[in-house]
Amino acid sequence: MSITVTEPAAERIHNFLDKRGKGVGVRLAVRTTGCSGMAYVVEFADDIEDTDTVFEDRGVKLVVNPKSLVYLDGTELDFGKEGLNEGFKFNNPNEKARCGCGESFSI
Repeated sequence: MSITVTEPAAERIHNFLDKRGKGVGVRLAVRTTGCSGMAYVVEFADDIEDTDTVFEDRGVKLVVNPKSLVYLDGTELDFGKEGLNEGFKFNNPNEKARCGCGESFSI
């Protein structure tokens, strides 16, 4: 099992954590929502639970709960800008479909 982060995403996460002044990394998860069934969640991780799995790549800790891990295994977290929009992108090999608006996906 693995989850990785690209250099642009790692830089962005380091910048966010530095400005925030606290946190051990970012928590990645999925939640049920949207027209395709699930959506990605990125949050600050201030602590690590006993049941969490932690991946470290490019100096960033990626914290994942057991429920989300089966959906995120093999994912690469990227960060990019397109026009006026910028944000994290999940390159997930487990995705089977994505809704038209890009907010949710299915496995």
